[in-house]
Amino acid sequence: MKIGFIGLGIMGKPMSKNLLKAGYSLVVLDNNPVAVAELVAAGAEKADSPKAIAAQSDIIITMLPNSPQVKEVALGQNGILEGAREGTILIDMSSIAPLASREVSEALAAKKVIMLDAPVSGGEPKAIDGTLSVMVGGDKAVFDQCYEVMKCMAGSVVHTGDIGAGNVTKLANQVIVALNIAAMSEALVLATKAGVDPDLVFQAIRGGLAGSTVLEAKAPMVMDRNFKPGFRIDLHIKDLANALDTSHSVGAQLPLTAMVMEMMQALKADGHGQSDHSALARYYENLAKVEVTR
Repeated sequence: MKIGFIGLGIMGKPMSKNLLKAGYSLVVLDNNPVAVAELVAAGAEKADSPKAIAAQSDIIITMLPNSPQVKEVALGQNGILEGAREGTILIDMSSIAPLASREVSEALAAKKVIMLDAPVSGGEPKAIDGTLSVMVGGDKAVFDQCYEVMKCMAGSVVHTGDIGAGNVTKLANQVIVALNIAAMSEALVLATKAGVDPDLVFQAIRGGLAGSTVLEAKAPMVMDRNFKPGFRIDLHIKDLANALDTSHSVGAQLPLTAMVMEMMQALKADGHGQSDHSALARYYENLAKVEVTR
């Protein structure tokens, strides 16, 4: 089996490396020649277009920034649709709008190319160690066929429904993560402003009901002033925009998500869009005129 991998960014590069480690034959494509060279050095081949990737791959994985890029790579000039043969499978692991997933899937189906939408959660650390959470929409038989490939990059791979369901699940995930980071930030700023060591507060509450994966991963980053991106604010803004757009289309109200979106937009305007989303704490720090440190 040969796998094509398009998109070697913060997430895609370690994910593709894990496929190589699992013994799969890989052909890669990215706009960054340094990332491509790194994968070639690790044993991958390179191609010069999505069409060329599709022509030689049984399964194609895309890991791209947003809906427009996925549409262009899949359906544009020299895209996957032009090179794929009947029965080729596209696993789009990008986080995009669910309606965009359905649109791409319908266009591919005209050539009998099959699609799963399979966004991931866990950020760069879990992409590196191969323990991402993957939430997958699409035909269950195709999911079963591709399960072992996805499991090489993940700790859990869960089928959540028809095409688009993976991205709905990812939007739910991103809402919960954003609100968790906001709540954590409020709490740590409160402790600091009240004169209590935030690290001791963290140690005291982490084992109780307030404990969470978000708290474990992000509180130390805030206290160490380490905002190197595992997941950028700019990307979380993109996901929350997709969540709000989807909520409007289905008639669900997300008032807390809208509030956190505005906080992240304020940070982006202040030049923090490329920071890790744990930098949401800066929003609260600016209001309270404190800095959360150990």
